[in-house]
Amino acid sequence: MTITFHLNGEEVTLPDAEPTVTLLDWLREERHLTGTKEGCNEGDCGACTVMVTDPNGSKSLNSCILFLPQLNGKSVRTVEGVVSESGELHPVQQEMITHHGSQCGFCTPGFVMSMVTAHKNGATDHDDQLAGNLCRCTGYAPIIRAAEAVEEQPVPVWIKKEGTELPAPADAGEFSPRSSDELAKVYADNPDAVLVAGATDVGLWVTKGMRQLDPVIFLEGCADLKQVEVTDTHVRLGAMVDMNAMRNVIEPLHPSYGEMIRRYASMPVRNAATVGGNIANGSPIGDNPPALIALGATLHLRKGDSRRDIALEDFFIEYGKQDRTAGEFVEAVSFPRQADTLRVYKISKRFDQDISAVLGAFNVTVDNGTVASARIACGGMAGTPHRATHVENALIGQPWTQDTINTAMNEFGKDYTPMSDMRASADYRLQSASNLLARYFAEMNGETTSVLEVAL
Repeated sequence: MTITFHLNGEEVTLPDAEPTVTLLDWLREERHLTGTKEGCNEGDCGACTVMVTDPNGSKSLNSCILFLPQLNGKSVRTVEGVVSESGELHPVQQEMITHHGSQCGFCTPGFVMSMVTAHKNGATDHDDQLAGNLCRCTGYAPIIRAAEAVEEQPVPVWIKKEGTELPAPADAGEFSPRSSDELAKVYADNPDAVLVAGATDVGLWVTKGMRQLDPVIFLEGCADLKQVEVTDTHVRLGAMVDMNAMRNVIEPLHPSYGEMIRRYASMPVRNAATVGGNIANGSPIGDNPPALIALGATLHLRKGDSRRDIALEDFFIEYGKQDRTAGEFVEAVSFPRQADTLRVYKISKRFDQDISAVLGAFNVTVDNGTVASARIACGGMAGTPHRATHVENALIGQPWTQDTINTAMNEFGKDYTPMSDMRASADYRLQSASNLLARYFAEMNGETTSVLEVAL
């Protein structure tokens, strides 16, 4: 593929970019820009963080799982490009020195790039911005103090102008479609191709699985798949909507769901990961599908010129198998506007940026003291995310009381047969899911249930 992008202010054209070469490997091996480090090589540690700018603004991204064709028409800035041409330090760099925010220094370039991006965007939620950057020796307090010290300082001119002039994207060919119509055609012609959206999953197929992917279709250029539609009756999210953009839509409508999105990945991962990819990979531990199922979501699929809609819960057939034919792709997901009775609970060993042992989504409507409807779905409890129909049936038509909840809690074993693994035992998962229903009942009746609130 031929691609063009800016690297630290310089235009770069690669006439023969390999589709699955990562930006990290290219920076270090071809450009000898070794400030960007390789740590986990799977998007977890943040040592490889860079700032990527497109017409929609600047994002921090993990270069270890970012393929070169995803940069076409964009601008990349690495830690080497944070200083001015005259050698003047960025305020972030100076404050990291002043506050002793670095010891061994291996993680420092990634911290700096996350902080530079946040500073450019005016973001001051430092714990959230840096949740994807891990440090083993300095400790986070000096780094947070450095971030706070930069808040009121102006964005340097050489960073502020980043993105004001972006290169015209090169014609990368049919495997880099510019619309869903073009995607439908090339995918129909190449149904065995691998679709790359944010690459937060597929990237690991290459860096960890050492797989050779051919052919590869990149969806980044499909602007119409990034559209969001919010009306009085429904919410529709295009498959290429990234998770931070999704959070911005969801949080005002369903705050509990929005908070789950904040927790389920780091800022760089959420900047890349897409709602369509999170659904299409069919993971039994994907956090979005249970919440969307609880909202009554519809999945919109397309193959060539044909489209079909299915209930999201019907998309997941069994582990590793979804109701999607060769050449068919997720175009969007939608759900009806509704009163906010949704609560989403994530149980994981680490509070931020961790895979769930159990993800429970509860959406119960009570009318005059009686349960009128219930949609409950869990992840991490079976080979696919799916509804707890026995639990729902034990609730619907019954009085909204503790006795009803106690009865329904015993039904989870009929809906799920979880496995034991490194994250949790089967018994723990069943007990946790059952207890989450009790938590939901308590919260919906005005009790404080959040560990963070209780701890205060």
